Amino acid sequence: MKLNLLNVKTKEKKKILGRGIGSSKGKTSGRGHKGQKARSGVAIKSFEGGQMPLYRRLPKRGFNPIKKKKFVALINLEKIQKILEKKTLLSDNKVNLSILQKLKQINKKYDKLKLLGSGDIKQKLNVEVNFVSKSAKEKIEKLGGKVTLVK
Repeated sequence: MKLNLLNVKTKEKKKILGRGIGSSKGKTSGRGHKGQKARSGVAIKSFEGGQMPLYRRLPKRGFNPIKKKKFVALINLEKIQKILEKKTLLSDNKVNLSILQKLKQINKKYDKLKLLGSGDIKQKLNVEVNFVSKSAKEKIEKLGGKVTLVK
């Protein structure tokens, strides 16, 4: 193997600007005539030739955290009583977040459920919730129902 027989591409020479008209990059050196871009030391930041710049194409993020906090749905006993009166879909009078979401009583964005004690309940219930108020727990247990806390 000899050095002169190696098949290595050598770098092409860079076109030298501003060395006479015959060099094809003389006079204005490919910058056109006058204007801001013809001057030295000027770069128009984030200018993309009239196209909508990247920083304006992307959605605003600001200080909103990427990892969203957990959303807790609040539901009162009176609302559960109304659901029981309307729908007979609840098997064994069992109430939890997924059942309420299937019945479209709670939005799907919620991933935790808190039971509040406003209103009265007339039927025995088995409730699975993440949080419960004291009054709601007392009212359900008074009727012989069960409150299960889910973590």
